[in-house]
Amino acid sequence: MSGSNLETRSLIDELRSFDSGGFFDLGHPLLNRMAESFVRAAGIGAIQAVAREAYFTAVESGGGDASGSIPPETGKHHRFPNLRGAGGNSVEALVMSTGKESVQWGLAAGAYSGLTYGLKEARGVHDWKNSALAGAITGAALAMTCEDHSHEQVVQYAITGAAISAAANILTGIF
Repeated sequence: MSGSNLETRSLIDELRSFDSGGFFDLGHPLLNRMAESFVRAAGIGAIQAVAREAYFTAVESGGGDASGSIPPETGKHHRFPNLRGAGGNSVEALVMSTGKESVQWGLAAGAYSGLTYGLKEARGVHDWKNSALAGAITGAALAMTCEDHSHEQVVQYAITGAAISAAANILTGIF
């Protein structure tokens, strides 16, 4: 009888069941929260990296220029420089770069989620201060994953992370 129940469940039902129980049960709420955040953000990071590459490939193959609706590019815009031909290197470059970016997104989300949970447990309250501190630490750590990071870049990422996460926390209470 339980087999027939599984056959009648839709994809939406399966996804809704994750909200109540979660993806993982690692034995501690902190670990569960960090793992779930990592997996969700890593998937988003991978989709974003592939979509960005598809966009730039379409623009370059379509002869996009500054006179059209596409703004001129400034700085480094092509994240997958070896993605030019039909050879094995192009697919390998796509997979490696997408994997790296998805891990960066996942680590940032897992770290932020773990820090906010730990600060909530330690302080007994979840407020903008927890979010700002978690955002600052996560931003600084994310800056250190860049290839050529400087002291100024680490500070800038920390300030940006603190500002965005504190604002998100404050706006969550309003809306």
